[in-house]
Amino acid sequence: MGKKIKKEVEPPPKDVFDPLMIESKKAATVVLMLNSPEEEILAKACEAIYKFALKGEENKTTLLELGAVEPLTKLLTHEDKIVRRNATMIFGILASNNDVKKLLRELDVMNSVIAQLAPEEEVVIHEFASLCLANMSAEYTSKVQIFEHGGLEPLIRLLSSPDPDVKKNSMECIYNLVQDFQCRTTLQELNAIPPILDLLKSEYPVIQLLALKTLGVITNDKESRTMLRDNQGLDHLIKILETKELNDLHIEALAVIANCLEDMDTVVQIQQTGGLKKLLSFAENSTIPDIQKNAAKAITKAAYDPENRKLFHEQEVEKCLVALLGSENDGTKIAASQAISAMCENSGSKDFFNNQGIPQLIQLLKSDNEEVREAAALALANLTTCNPANANAAAEADGIDPLINVLSSKRDGAIANAATVLTNMAMQEPLRLNIQNHDIMHAIISPLRSANTVVQSKAALAVTATACDVEARTELRNSGGLEPLVELLRSKNDEVRKHASWAVMVCAGDELTANELCRLGALDILEEVNLSGTRKNKFSEAAYNKLLNNNLSLKYSQTGYLSSSNIINDGFYDCGRINPGTKLLPLKELCLQEPSDLRAVLLINSKSYVSPPSSMEDKSDVGYGRSISSSSSLRRSSKEKTKKNSYHFSAGFGSPIEDKSEPASGRNTVLSKSATKEKGWSSLPTSR
Repeated sequence: MGKKIKKEVEPPPKDVFDPLMIESKKAATVVLMLNSPEEEILAKACEAIYKFALKGEENKTTLLELGAVEPLTKLLTHEDKIVRRNATMIFGILASNNDVKKLLRELDVMNSVIAQLAPEEEVVIHEFASLCLANMSAEYTSKVQIFEHGGLEPLIRLLSSPDPDVKKNSMECIYNLVQDFQCRTTLQELNAIPPILDLLKSEYPVIQLLALKTLGVITNDKESRTMLRDNQGLDHLIKILETKELNDLHIEALAVIANCLEDMDTVVQIQQTGGLKKLLSFAENSTIPDIQKNAAKAITKAAYDPENRKLFHEQEVEKCLVALLGSENDGTKIAASQAISAMCENSGSKDFFNNQGIPQLIQLLKSDNEEVREAAALALANLTTCNPANANAAAEADGIDPLINVLSSKRDGAIANAATVLTNMAMQEPLRLNIQNHDIMHAIISPLRSANTVVQSKAALAVTATACDVEARTELRNSGGLEPLVELLRSKNDEVRKHASWAVMVCAGDELTANELCRLGALDILEEVNLSGTRKNKFSEAAYNKLLNNNLSLKYSQTGYLSSSNIINDGFYDCGRINPGTKLLPLKELCLQEPSDLRAVLLINSKSYVSPPSSMEDKSDVGYGRSISSSSSLRRSSKEKTKKNSYHFSAGFGSPIEDKSEPASGRNTVLSKSATKEKGWSSLPTSR
């Protein structure tokens, strides 16, 4: 055998760098490698940085401080797939850091990230690019950038991806985007409803939940609801409700159904397929409070449509709502009360709640939760409006006392609603007397002083309904309720001013209350209001006239006439016509004025006058008639000093005239013949 000859190894070329294996333990060193032109180094550096970033938020902050973000953004468009993939993976992780998000927005990398969603890219790239967008879309500015760079369309396409992570990330990003109305409109144009509905069948609950949440947002728009209905979306939702294993999705599914029930066509469809009965049964029998609450909210939304209310009534929705009132959860009680309020627009439902519902609502008025009390009061307000039978039912359920207690609530809505119920009840005299016995006049004062115009209006209306007799008005007057009522006459709110005027008109039904109202300035305020073409109303005019009827001297001085129903009593005086806005001086002040050559003030005094001895003339006797007579004697005393004022007294109609041929006042006072025989005219000096 021949000898083996060893083959010589050729030496490497002199211009080639020998391979160098480096093991780095510093992140800063690896970050420097991101600027390398070698693809293998870039790929390995990105892989190391990805693993480092996965370990926690502190590492992400470290990479940001080391300046790793900017060179990484350049690698998103690298020619090498591995480099591009690894860089995308890093951004999927880094984008959860708020400071990184801010920098990425400044570097305007959105277009490069969206480009990674192209169909030809690997699934891994799709996963981390969509994750990056999902993290970024949590902030409004990033949403705008994603939408403006056309990110919505590729995200919708990825909903059909075979990879569940891609579906989850894409769905999450879409959910964030559709919070904006413009994105929702574009979503409809891109026909996104079918792929979203397909995700309801996913085996991953997180994907199903995101799909339901997204549907819950986009079905706020009518067009999306129509698309959902046309794609049999309601069937999918009802199936979810029927599946006990999917109880963690029931709340969100009900939220979507609640939106859909706003459309009459949807209600008809779900009713025809038996879905409505299933929904009501599900709501009534569920043991999960949030599910019951959302079911009641769904009914409330749908019940704003009259045709929907009719269908609900036919399905006996009232029984379900009454059952929900008995829930231990306050949120469910509130939602059920609100649903009853909406259903009250249907007369059949209103009658149903007469026997079932009103007693439960009265009990809710005693709740410690202010929102529960407000919702219950609202339901009772709607139930008792224009329905005496329900008002009686509320009283029979011992509702007066808790309603009056609600008048001191901290929530304006609760106070206004309670005042409305009491007003509705007070339309019936037996109930009104019962309400008065519960100290309503004292309880209503605080609402009258409220700063909320709705509360003011409802409180004034309650006064109108309850202050219909002298005893109630006396109690209101003694409790200090007239002062805040008069102040409401100055309100800039038309409804408040109207109801306050109405209440003043009712309170002016007896002389003492009318005089107190005048003392508080009601007459002056009403006069000012009635001079305004925009502020006056029929009630302000009626209230003003009612107050004048209790002050005939002022009425005669302002208007120049008295009506046939105005009965003149002792103390009526005529000091001549006064201009609008001029105050009529009281009789006491007129008596103290010095005599003048102006027309005398004419006073009605039915007491017979006997001239006292001269020694007694200057003494003032006790008693109204005697003191007036004393004034007359003062007048006669002045006649002795001057001949300028000499008077004739005429029986029947007409005013006294002076000896000098001065014209009469030209105004008529209605007096019966018998009155003119019994009553005497006394003249007082006037400064006019």
